[in-house]
Amino acid sequence: MLDPLHNPVAEREAKVEQRSQIEETTPTFTSCAARYIKAHRRSWRNAKHARQWVSTLKAYARPVIGSKPVNEVTTQDVLKVLSPIWTTKTETAKRVQGRIENVLDYAAAHNYKDPINPARWRGHLDKLLAKPSRVKKVVHHPAMPYDEVAAFMAELQGYTSISSKALQFLILTATRTSEALRSEWAELDLKNETWTIPADRMKARREHRVPLSRQAMELLMQLPRVQGNPYLFPGARHGRPLSNMAMLQLMRGMGYGQDGKCNNYVPHGFRSSFRDWTGEVTSYPRDVAEMALAHTIENKVEAAYRRGDLFAKRRAMMQEWANFILPTPL
Repeated sequence: MLDPLHNPVAEREAKVEQRSQIEETTPTFTSCAARYIKAHRRSWRNAKHARQWVSTLKAYARPVIGSKPVNEVTTQDVLKVLSPIWTTKTETAKRVQGRIENVLDYAAAHNYKDPINPARWRGHLDKLLAKPSRVKKVVHHPAMPYDEVAAFMAELQGYTSISSKALQFLILTATRTSEALRSEWAELDLKNETWTIPADRMKARREHRVPLSRQAMELLMQLPRVQGNPYLFPGARHGRPLSNMAMLQLMRGMGYGQDGKCNNYVPHGFRSSFRDWTGEVTSYPRDVAEMALAHTIENKVEAAYRRGDLFAKRRAMMQEWANFILPTPL
């Protein structure tokens, strides 16, 4: 027999209202994550970083804790997010952990929850999950042997495209793809043959000076300057640099890259070619080579005592590298 006082519609509306009131006082994890991203995205280095925040939390955190009020997220919830990918996608899993930790710290700062963070790594999750460095599978970029680079450079000179010039510049300077492609004329001191990459474009977020060899300078002199475009290697779109894929596509056309008939080498691998050359052919100290690659010093004590950037020694080394891979003028 139906209860005349029972009104299912009214009950559903009451539950919806109750959830709304909870959301107003204590946001869900997804809502709090959106607020955190909105508050911090201007301080992030680029739009890609913001998109990665959104995509990783959407893919891994939201299905498990997205609808939970932030004050109800537990350690077990966090482990439920991380455990399935901790050993198979370790780098992604560690980033997700850090992002969840930041969102929950943000929630605590706004008094949505207590200060105890169930996603805290140090002193908490590090006791429950394996150390990332122990389970992460390091995948190195396929690198051309250093004694093959000169022949490759000679072949590369047969191409007149701006992509070819960009790749030659990347190899001569041993820089990363984004550092080379986004290089601007304003960053160059042609008189002193120096390229200064600003901190906001460097992986370690520190300004990096690159000594330019004679061959690198000759290459720069050949580059056209496009009005309204500040980049050394302008792309097809107005005011934009070459695409990040431009050099990779060039190498694929030459028979390199994944399943290439020549080999699977990629642009970033030339940094390894350079590093192998410094270690096996030259007598330059390890620190000089590492500084040329703008690698971060992991030893904090050593990093604290190092003041200079070994620029004079690096200039000599980069000229030797240029002579080794490009002995004849451009």
